[in-house]
Amino acid sequence: MTQARSTPSLNIAVLMGGPAAEAEVSRSTAGEVAQGLRTAGHNAQTLELDRDIAARLLALQPDVVFPALHGPLGEDGTVQGLLELLDLPYVGSDVRGSAVAMDKSVAKLIYADVGLPIARGLCFASDGDATAIAARIAQEIGPEVVIKPLAEGSAIGVMRLDRIEAHPAAIETALSWRSGALAEQYIKGAEVTVGVLDLDGEGPRTMQPILIETNAGEWYDFNNRYAAGKSRHLLPAPLPDATLKALQQIALKAHQALGLRDLSRSDFLVTADHKITLLETNTLPGMTPTSLYPDGAADLGYSFSALVDALALSAWHRGPGSFPAR
Repeated sequence: MTQARSTPSLNIAVLMGGPAAEAEVSRSTAGEVAQGLRTAGHNAQTLELDRDIAARLLALQPDVVFPALHGPLGEDGTVQGLLELLDLPYVGSDVRGSAVAMDKSVAKLIYADVGLPIARGLCFASDGDATAIAARIAQEIGPEVVIKPLAEGSAIGVMRLDRIEAHPAAIETALSWRSGALAEQYIKGAEVTVGVLDLDGEGPRTMQPILIETNAGEWYDFNNRYAAGKSRHLLPAPLPDATLKALQQIALKAHQALGLRDLSRSDFLVTADHKITLLETNTLPGMTPTSLYPDGAADLGYSFSALVDALALSAWHRGPGSFPAR
């Protein structure tokens, strides 16, 4: 069992909720994180992400802020920028890392630049013409595609289309997303995820790949991610050793190329002939009872309380980074 570093009890603010579509998932994560931190001996309280959050954080002056947030504002660098201005240490990646990982179009450019395997894709803005976009997608990617928002997580808004020209309403829906949308080649394969734990001063550790099973005819959508019993996590993934090693190497390279810290989780598709496609990298992976990242950490020897303790200590040891000491 991995032992946490000895430290005084910390006052930790766990941020949750906010206006994002994943607010309820965030609140579930925050409840688990706060309880785990209390089990580890810290004084943890949850704070809702709202218009008064800056004033409440200034009044509280926590030793560490733990953003248990998902989606826009919480995961895209916005909250991280606020915490930098407030000069508060916080768990997770900085403003730049959060922003580039959250924007799928930017992340894909970075993946491609360092030679990581990605699906063919096409980004389109919310002011485009649906008919022209559908025709371009069919020509450049093919008829079978996946449409997803550029800046959402938890599979929110993701649509699988068997023939793009037959689904004009799907493009119209995608055009309503303020962040823009991404169309990607549909790839049939097993869904696999790999976590990275990158504590301050210790260097990154890559977790064992986890294969996600869902019921026949289903995929790892929002419901299957968070409803108890709707998915099964196989760890280590029942794949050849060479594929497992490749998945770990890609997850680590993605983490480093995006400039992330503390934690991340990369999601993949692996075809029947073991071809790997990197889909995205999450900077604040979920910590709910059905989430994958705690499973990977447990395999490294971290109980849930030890994991959140280690992440909080990583931020505390790193300290605030906005303003130089006087």
